[in-house]
Amino acid sequence: MTEKITRINPDHLHPTPGYHHITVVEAGRTAYLAGQCPLDRQGSLVGPGSLDLQVDQVVANALAALAAVNAQPHHVVRSVIYVRSEDREDLGIAWSRLTESLLGPAFTSASTLLGVAQLGFTGQLVEVDLTVALPD
Repeated sequence: MTEKITRINPDHLHPTPGYHHITVVEAGRTAYLAGQCPLDRQGSLVGPGSLDLQVDQVVANALAALAAVNAQPHHVVRSVIYVRSEDREDLGIAWSRLTESLLGPAFTSASTLLGVAQLGFTGQLVEVDLTVALPD
């Protein structure tokens, strides 16, 4: 089967800052990546207190996870971004840094950005959850 991913923004829905309201996948296999956290290979938190450094580590980890299943950012069909903050500016900073990174194409599909009260690791400020339509 040939890979087929269609991204749609219906005319009757609001404009978006780069993501699509709907992603349709007509592919055979799907991978669900666990939430990618700002941890290094030893399991230590990277960049305590720095949203930028933590986003950069999340990007590196997500790219490694995608590579492990022979996928690239444009194969991502759904993303959920969690930012430990109630400040919209922090959410915007995380969104911009992610979308301008090498992982950026992942966020052109259906995407959700959330401000949350707590994440799994002490000091963790960001986590990204990805769903991938695997290439043949």
